[in-house]
Amino acid sequence: MIQKLADNRVVLLGAVAIFSFGLVASGYLLGDGLRRAKMAERSVTVRGVSERDVVANLATWNISFAEEGNSLGAVDGAVEQRSRAVRDFFRRAGFRPEEVSDSGVSVRSDFNKDRKEDRVSVTRSIQLRTVDVMKVRSAFERQAELISAGVPLSGSDVNYSFTGLSSIKPQMIAEANLNARTSAEQFAKDSGAAVGGIKTASQGYFSVGPRDGASDGEEGGSGGSGSPFQKVRVVTTIDYDLG
Repeated sequence: MIQKLADNRVVLLGAVAIFSFGLVASGYLLGDGLRRAKMAERSVTVRGVSERDVVANLATWNISFAEEGNSLGAVDGAVEQRSRAVRDFFRRAGFRPEEVSDSGVSVRSDFNKDRKEDRVSVTRSIQLRTVDVMKVRSAFERQAELISAGVPLSGSDVNYSFTGLSSIKPQMIAEANLNARTSAEQFAKDSGAAVGGIKTASQGYFSVGPRDGASDGEEGGSGGSGSPFQKVRVVTTIDYDLG
């Protein structure tokens, strides 16, 4: 009887020991798993920026004017005379004839009930498109000469564009990525960690806009601006693992 009790006690103690070992082992594995999961979640998201000051290499200048009268022939004649004045202005400024073209014409006819007569209005637009952007900038400052020549301007707008984005894209992307890595390394250093591999990365769109203002251009390399002095900008966003 005593021997049987002793044997049962040994079995019981063995079972308790095995159970305790299982609890310790499972606790260790659980804790280690949580630690590893927590380490796997450690990351930092940074942004890298690259900017370039550029000079536009294309200028488009649209000049509009109108004339109104009772006779379409007379109105059209006046508009044609003003058209020649605009083309002469561009010629004197040093632009070639092939850089100047008619960009639009519209005719409107209304009956004036008070005067009981037809009124005809003709609007015409002439466009200058050239790569001589600085010459355009200089001529635009003298556009008052057109008014002196009898051309009452209803519109005069210059748009400068930079079309060389493809030539600087690779260098700018590399610079933005390097700046992002530098920011991640500084963050890791401050937090006592090390920068690991890239988890995710995204390249923002390239924008081209005025150098001295908000950049609001779009992808494609020809963000228009009222100034030939422009800024190209790109931002990359990268998520790094932290060891």
